[in-house]
Amino acid sequence: MKRRLLVFSAISIALLVGAGWYIYRTLGPAAPAPVAAPPAAARPAVQTVNGETVVVVPPDAQRASRIEVTPLAATAARADRIAYATVIDLQPLFDLRNRLASAIADRDAARELAATSQAQYERSRTLFADDRNVSQKALQDAQAAAQTARAKLQSADAAQGSLAATMRQQFGDALTTAAMAPQSAVFKRLLAGQAVVVRVTLPADDTDTAPERIALDGPDGQPVTAQKLSASPQGDPAVQGNPWLYAAARALPVGTRTSAHVSGANPATSALAIPDRAVVWYGGQPWVYVRTAPDRFTRRAVPADAARGQGFDVTTGFHAGDAVVTQGAQLLLSEEQKPQGIATACKDPPECDD
Repeated sequence: MKRRLLVFSAISIALLVGAGWYIYRTLGPAAPAPVAAPPAAARPAVQTVNGETVVVVPPDAQRASRIEVTPLAATAARADRIAYATVIDLQPLFDLRNRLASAIADRDAARELAATSQAQYERSRTLFADDRNVSQKALQDAQAAAQTARAKLQSADAAQGSLAATMRQQFGDALTTAAMAPQSAVFKRLLAGQAVVVRVTLPADDTDTAPERIALDGPDGQPVTAQKLSASPQGDPAVQGNPWLYAAARALPVGTRTSAHVSGANPATSALAIPDRAVVWYGGQPWVYVRTAPDRFTRRAVPADAARGQGFDVTTGFHAGDAVVTQGAQLLLSEEQKPQGIATACKDPPECDD
C-alpha cells in the first residue's frame, strides 16, 4: 500500500513540474527578436546614362574622400595663336664665335702686314727711281713681300667671311651680328647662361608677322618672355611652318619643347577657364569631371588645343556655373576604371590579394 502511494506521489510531482514548465514557456515574456545588422555603407557605383559614364558617389563618401568642386566662370580668352617652340643648342654658335674671333684677329694682322709691306715697296720704288738709291733686287724683294702680304690678307678675309656666312646660315643675322660685336649685351647673357635661344615655328598659313615678344610655357607652368631676334635659317624637321629665333629671358634646358603664345590680331573672346588641377589625362586626352547631381559625376573631354598657361580656356562643351571637380578627380577616374559587378567578401578588396 505504501509503495503504491509513493509511486503515485512521484508521478503527480512530475506531472506538476511538466505542466508548470509548459505554462511558463507559453505565457512567459517573449524572446527578443534578432537585431538586424546595420546596412553596409553605400559605395560609389558606375552607371551609363544617355551614353555618358556617370560615377555615383554618396555625399558622405564625397566628404570622406575630400572631393571638392568649383563652378566655372567666364573669362576673356586671349586671342593667341599657339606655336611650337624648341630650345636650341648654342654650343656650335660659341665654337663658331671663337673661330670667328681668331679669324678676325688674323685678318687684322694680315691687313696691317699688307699695309706695311705696301708702304715699304712704295719707298723702295721711289728710291730706285731716284738715281737707283736702292738696288733692283731690293725693289723686287719689297714688291714680292707686298704681294705676299696682300695674298695673306685676301685669305684671311675669305676665312673670316666663310665663318660669318656659316654662322649666319645656322643662327641668323641677329645672332651673327651679336657674336661679332665685342660688347653685345645679348651675347654676354647667352654666354653667362642667363638666356637661351628658342626656335618658334609659326603656322605656315599665318599671314601675320612675327611679334616682337611672345610668351612661352615654362617647365614649372610660369610664362617665360622671349624677344624676337630674326628669322631662323633652319627649321624644325618635326614641325612645318615659318621658323623664327627668339631670346628667352630665362635659362631653359636644351632641347626643351614647349608651346608659345603668339598674340594675334583678332579680339579676345569670352571663354570658360578650367584650372589645371581639375584636369586628368586618360588615353592621351584631357578630361574633367562635372558634378551633374548631388551624388553624380560625369567625365567630359577638354579640347587639347585649348591649353592656356596653367589651365584651359574652352568655348564649347561646358557652361558657366558647371561644377568641375578640382580635388579628387583622379580618385573618380580610378573608381570609374574599376571592374563593376564583382562581389567580394573582403571589406577592403586589396586584402584579398593574399
